[in-house]
Amino acid sequence: MSKITAAITGIGGYVPEYILTNQELEKIVDTTDEWIMTRTGIKERHILKGEGLGTSDLGAPAVLNLCKKRGIDPMEIDMLICATTTPDHLFPATANIICDKIGAKNAFGYDLSAACSGFLYALVTGSKFIESGQYKKVVVVGADKMSSIVDYSDRTTCVLFGDGAGAVLLEPNTEGYGVLDSILRSDGSGRIYLHQKAGGSVKPPTHKTIDDKEHFVFQDGQPVFKFAVTRMADVSAEIMERNHLTGNDVAWLVPHQANKRIIDATARRMEVGPEKVMLNIQKYGNTTSGTIPLCLWDYESQLKKGDNLILAAFGGGFTWGSVWLKWAY
Repeated sequence: MSKITAAITGIGGYVPEYILTNQELEKIVDTTDEWIMTRTGIKERHILKGEGLGTSDLGAPAVLNLCKKRGIDPMEIDMLICATTTPDHLFPATANIICDKIGAKNAFGYDLSAACSGFLYALVTGSKFIESGQYKKVVVVGADKMSSIVDYSDRTTCVLFGDGAGAVLLEPNTEGYGVLDSILRSDGSGRIYLHQKAGGSVKPPTHKTIDDKEHFVFQDGQPVFKFAVTRMADVSAEIMERNHLTGNDVAWLVPHQANKRIIDATARRMEVGPEKVMLNIQKYGNTTSGTIPLCLWDYESQLKKGDNLILAAFGGGFTWGSVWLKWAY
């Protein structure tokens, strides 16, 4: 019997209608379009507006978009994993809420939290359920409503993040397509540089934590940038070396969209030209778990069956990783 691999057989995405431009941010904080573009490459980001709307309201339309394009009923989904840093609630899982909203009544699932590397962690996790032979249709969602934890008076972080979601369908493949290798890493000592100070069990919400703005993203930019450039490039080069791939063999680098300078450094290390790098940070900013699937969604029409893709990410925690997959359609 041929080895079963987990192949991506469909992709969907969703971003909210409201667009927050750099020009608007100039009116809110002391910044300029030129400063933001030079340091990050971000021009605009989409923001989910409206009372009572959460990450599931990004993830659900992304999965429905996927189902419509793939021609499947949500009832056919066996499992749904949602990678998110901004769940609707501490419990129940946002994955369960997405399943309820789309009518995926036969699916079980859960949330996975690994900051900006969350989608890669979830993709690899979902692939194992396919490889086991037990499940036929596993949906992996990367979704974040980052605007819910961004302090719009902090000019160092508010320019970076946007809201959005992407979803992929994994199905069994015996022709050698799909997720072929992965390297996932973490280093918890990096948490001091990038975290949310309050809201968890160590520091539950109080009037003081709210007054002190401790429920927003905290980032010490320089150490994070330094770690990200090194780790994301290292792990991308490592997965290529151990699978005897050169820059010529790689059709696309699919990098986490945090900062264009980090993306450029990773591409250089891999010896992959800019024409092979998926880039949409200028449109969406950093959507955390949503960046990589939104790249695949945007570039889907340019992908060819058999293309070698290297997915790479780095996130708070620290977490980082790379995945080698062969495109299946």
